[in-house]
Amino acid sequence: MNDRRIELRIAGRPRDIGGFNVRRLLPVAKKRSVGSFVFLDHMGPVVLPAGEGMDVKPHPHIGLATVTYLYEGAIMHRDSLGTEQEIHPGDVNLMTSGRGITHSERSGDQSRQKEERINGLQMWVALPKEHEDIEPFFTHVPKNDLPEISGEGWSGRLVAGSLSGYTSPAELLSRFFFVDIRAQADAVFDLEPDYEEVAVYVVDGALEIDGENVAEGELVVLGAGDIVKIKSLRPSIFAVLGGDALPEPRFMYWNFVSTKKEAIEQAKDDWRHQRFDKVAGDEDYTPLPDS
Repeated sequence: MNDRRIELRIAGRPRDIGGFNVRRLLPVAKKRSVGSFVFLDHMGPVVLPAGEGMDVKPHPHIGLATVTYLYEGAIMHRDSLGTEQEIHPGDVNLMTSGRGITHSERSGDQSRQKEERINGLQMWVALPKEHEDIEPFFTHVPKNDLPEISGEGWSGRLVAGSLSGYTSPAELLSRFFFVDIRAQADAVFDLEPDYEEVAVYVVDGALEIDGENVAEGELVVLGAGDIVKIKSLRPSIFAVLGGDALPEPRFMYWNFVSTKKEAIEQAKDDWRHQRFDKVAGDEDYTPLPDS
């Protein structure tokens, strides 16, 4: 059996998403996707003072599923389906946009009353071509319903997909996986993912993969092989994710993902003229960017 070796290192770029910076890891020029993951942001870690909060105003999506996972803090999700769901650390919010959905992500009223630390991942998964235009839907899975895995010196939670004989209850339309791992210093984590493409992101701490150090805030994309062998150099939190490679390229503009350029252009026109369904109780509007 062959170990997967580091093929590409990606350092995050700062972006503002409504009150604080995120670290953007995907996409980059050299790597547009890992499996069906076409977008990855690390939100925070940041401390929001009492009286303030995170405010990502209503905005649209097509052709993708958003995967939101928190390590610290809480975020209130509202969407045009009428969903109102606060997410907490260890839970997963999975919003499948299909033909089109609008949502906002804000700090809830309780969160704004105190100082709060926000730390989490926001990911987009491109929908299979045959599912791009389905009706949108939303799934929330609390942490207690997600499978827990463990080994000597480490423990983890399978957030999405199947791995090592376990399957997450999160409803997926394509083959991908995402696992959250916490490891003690010098713990060794061996993973045999049955997926074509795999990446590892260091949320906190430091790792050794393929004999090379991987720093906090770094995403490494691994090459072909059977085993992912990871050693934690100090107490660490990291994400392992990936899936089957996309069989066709995706076009991306702002929050829109599609196999068809004309679908992107239609979504731009629909949002510009406010034809998307609105988020009840949240009348703010995010203008279409110029580029």
